[in-house]
Amino acid sequence: MTVLEETTGEPTGEPTDARGRVAELHDIRARAVSGPSEKATEAQHAKGKLTARERIELLLDAGSFQEVEQLRRHRAQGFGLEAKKPYTDGVITGWGTVEGRTVFVYAHDFRIFGGALGEAHATKIHKIMDMAIAAGAPLVSLNDGAGARIQEGVSALAGYGGIFQRNTKASGVIPQISVMLGPCAGGAAYSPALTDFVFMVRETSQMFITGPDVVKAVTGEEITQNGLGGADVHAETSGVCHFAYDDEETCIAEVRYLLSLLPQNNRENPPRVECSDPVERRSDNLLDLVPADGNRPYDMTKVIEEIVDDGDYLEVHERWARNIICAMGRIDGQVVGIIANQPQVLAGVLDIEASEKAARFVQMCDAFNVPIVTFLDVPGFLPGVDQEHGGIIRHGAKLLYAYCNATVPRISLILRKAYGGAYIVMDSQSIGADLTYAWPTNEIAVMGAEGAANVIFRRQIAGAEDPEAMRQKMVKEYKAELMHPYYAAERGLVDDVIDPAETREVLAKSLAMLQSKHADLPSRKHGNPPQ
Repeated sequence: MTVLEETTGEPTGEPTDARGRVAELHDIRARAVSGPSEKATEAQHAKGKLTARERIELLLDAGSFQEVEQLRRHRAQGFGLEAKKPYTDGVITGWGTVEGRTVFVYAHDFRIFGGALGEAHATKIHKIMDMAIAAGAPLVSLNDGAGARIQEGVSALAGYGGIFQRNTKASGVIPQISVMLGPCAGGAAYSPALTDFVFMVRETSQMFITGPDVVKAVTGEEITQNGLGGADVHAETSGVCHFAYDDEETCIAEVRYLLSLLPQNNRENPPRVECSDPVERRSDNLLDLVPADGNRPYDMTKVIEEIVDDGDYLEVHERWARNIICAMGRIDGQVVGIIANQPQVLAGVLDIEASEKAARFVQMCDAFNVPIVTFLDVPGFLPGVDQEHGGIIRHGAKLLYAYCNATVPRISLILRKAYGGAYIVMDSQSIGADLTYAWPTNEIAVMGAEGAANVIFRRQIAGAEDPEAMRQKMVKEYKAELMHPYYAAERGLVDDVIDPAETREVLAKSLAMLQSKHADLPSRKHGNPPQ
């Protein structure tokens, strides 16, 4: 039997038999698993952070993890690296299962080189990404690294290029989830930005291209790391982060939940589960939740809770662009993506950020065969100089393009207002919705009745003895002629006007019918979506 040298991990002598070889292997594996030192582990815990292996244990089913290249070490020379060659080279890679389904994972080990990426480190990540793409299974990255390993120079930077290239290759092929559990600065931040979902933990994870010191040197602004790129900033202001949580345990548990709603790859459908919530369950509460008066706000999340199975759903980008809701849930056990205007915030108007948020969500649903259900209560696009100068035209077109390009089952439901271009953009029948339903409270029109009357009847109103009384008369006339609940249905623009209490049953039956839908796009390399 042999003994391992304490600092380098090298064997100090040759084992004399097979049993000695096996014992040596177990010693090496034990060293690789335990990490650099107990002190390094304690330092990680002192920051309120778990180790890479502890995180993997939380993510994957117990006992399912199969590690790849555990014994990989770097070959770099200079700057003292040749004397420090730990196993794993600071990243743990492999696969396991989540609720019995295969998931690939890599996790930076901050205890080794601060989780910094070197050539060997990057090669391990490249390999596990290639394996995930080939196997057709989701990839989860547990990020906790200090960026490129400076001692290895351009070789480390090239490693990032390989990751970005594979992120792009895997986009729309397998689900990619980035979990930010520590710092992520510089070019390293672009890998999470290329993935489908980004999770962050408050206080311990940050993402930014240039850190506070650089910002201060260039602009004179003083700001903390969390103030510049913390979880709340990216969840509320930048939109970089889809989910933010207070601790790693909750964060990783939610990653598991999200994986349960996604297919393994773009050739499969999302997993269907047995549903104990009756399809025919009436939702009479909806009659009280949604006021008939279009000027009164209400909480659209309460409507979603009434319709989905057991009131359970996962909202994406919950705190960014809150005037629109993007969520994943189930109806009769089938996963659906839900896009809904939120009248409680900005009256549910579409603006630049809401358009971007919904467009990306539609694209994700379409890529992974998730049917889309759209709830409309939209008064239009947000007017204003800032919106126009900010490019609301091209940003709004992103949502239009995403819907028009989507081939998954698409059902839209008009609850109340659906005015102008926003009505068309929000998956109207004219842009390809498979089925369009409306409640008896719906108002579909070019604009609101008061604005329309002011335009159409301006001469009559101006010439009347009592202009205000005439205006009210014309508003009433316009509503009676063009905005009654059955106007669109009479012209075939709405497939049916339904009892709100029966919405769940109608949607479930419609989704069941559309389950075998197949639609082909024109042959092309790719489209050129608005930017």
